[in-house]
Amino acid sequence: MTWKPANQASRLPSWIPERLHRPLRWTVKWGLVVGALLTALALYYFYLALQFNLADVGKMPERSEILDRNGEAIGAMHGERRRLITREEIPEMMVKALEAREDARFFDHSGVDVKGLIRATLRNIKDRSFTQGASTLTMQLARNSYNMRAKSLHRKFLEIALTLRIEGQYEKDEILTHYLNRIYFGSGCHGVEEAAQTYFDRAAADLNTGECALLVGIIRGPHIFSPFRNLEGAKAQRDEVLARMVVCGFLTEEEKLAALDDPIRLVAAADRNRNSSYARESIRIRLQKILDQHDIRSGGLKIFTTLDSKLQEQATRAMQAPFTGIENAEQLQGAVVVLDPSSGGILALCGGRDYGESPFNRAWLSKRDLGPAFYPFLTAMALERSKVVIPTSMVQTGRQLGVKETLRLSKRFGFEGPYQETEDLYRGAIAATPMELATAASAIVHQGERPEPHMIMAITDMEGNVLYENTIATTSAISKVVAEQASAGLKSSGSQLVTSTASRRDGWAISFQPDLVSVVWLGFDDPKTIADRATLKKTLSSLLEKIR
Repeated sequence: MTWKPANQASRLPSWIPERLHRPLRWTVKWGLVVGALLTALALYYFYLALQFNLADVGKMPERSEILDRNGEAIGAMHGERRRLITREEIPEMMVKALEAREDARFFDHSGVDVKGLIRATLRNIKDRSFTQGASTLTMQLARNSYNMRAKSLHRKFLEIALTLRIEGQYEKDEILTHYLNRIYFGSGCHGVEEAAQTYFDRAAADLNTGECALLVGIIRGPHIFSPFRNLEGAKAQRDEVLARMVVCGFLTEEEKLAALDDPIRLVAAADRNRNSSYARESIRIRLQKILDQHDIRSGGLKIFTTLDSKLQEQATRAMQAPFTGIENAEQLQGAVVVLDPSSGGILALCGGRDYGESPFNRAWLSKRDLGPAFYPFLTAMALERSKVVIPTSMVQTGRQLGVKETLRLSKRFGFEGPYQETEDLYRGAIAATPMELATAASAIVHQGERPEPHMIMAITDMEGNVLYENTIATTSAISKVVAEQASAGLKSSGSQLVTSTASRRDGWAISFQPDLVSVVWLGFDDPKTIADRATLKKTLSSLLEKIR
């Protein structure tokens, strides 16, 4: 039997009303529990933050590496003009623009803007999503240094812990410099110096106020507001930054108007990527689209392409070799496309004879008359519709289909025209790019399925995490049975076709192989007769042989 007093004496001061005793005890008790939990949570995230090397925030993002289909390095993408700059090389107007746009209290807070964080948290609760971030420059630096892109509370808590560590390790000017050396500015540019060199062909230290504001303005949407692809959008961002600088007291209204009149000395389109190649530029264009769609901003990427470095080298050499027996041969242009017909992977691509002299990519963009190069496809269309194929008269073969049905089936092969909507269509009065012709030929050798051509198979980050992986896509052009019949019909000519239009202004060579489709085009940009038929056929056959 135990004994205890009926009424235990309260430890609370006597002046506190008795009715408040229980709520106060409850508040203290649970306050201690919550405080202990918060302390444990803070210690946990600081422990996690200790696992990161703070020296990484001052390192330069690595260049992105291009690899061929066999995993062999064939070049670098982005980073050729990348350089770490010092605080003294950063224009003061760049600093003020950055403060005004991204973090007005940067030099006053300890890395976390508590007021902004509370405001953003309340807004996120209201919106039931992560619509507001309230990230300071230091928090952005932490996120970009360690590639923390996921939107979650765990990531935000870890980011805050890392931010406090960075603020304890570095001075404010060092943080600012590391930030500008690392942040992504679109078009493959990591760091303000590479952005200044890429966009304006000058050092960051030589940028005017308007250009500084423009670069700062595109930080929030580097893919969307890159001045190379959206100059008007970039200017609108510049205007917003300059307006904020006035509000923050960094510029007067008169200075803002003067900055709006500053020239934007953007590198001319013709002078961009001059040291590139047709294949590399095609990769760059497609890579930029993927980076945009997937919001990939990290450096040090590995870009796994479909290119076969050996075939690419053979195609490039073949295009650059002199052509004999052709008048004005130095002005003659050409294009080469080599495809894997089963996947649509581009194994080799040349859009001209010399990228440095003419960057226009004829493989993708030049629409030229097919002439007799259209006959294998017209034959397949006739077989698809159970018509009689008359090899000696493609016009009679085509008449059985009619113009409308021929056009409809041509589109299934990927030919977008323009077309002659007359009986001349049956003679090949249809224009197509070398890429269209290569994908159409792939349908014949690959069971009637036309593949979607692509150059990038996958993208990984420095740790090997897959950021993007291509999905093979095909469209049914003809039935499998008809494709086999059409392929069998081509075997009598060695599964290749070397021909030219009646005017001899366009020459075509196609190799229909089960594992390799090759297309060669020759012609002048300003169409005119190339050569006599025998010389043209010999030249095309030689080119086709060199890239097989």
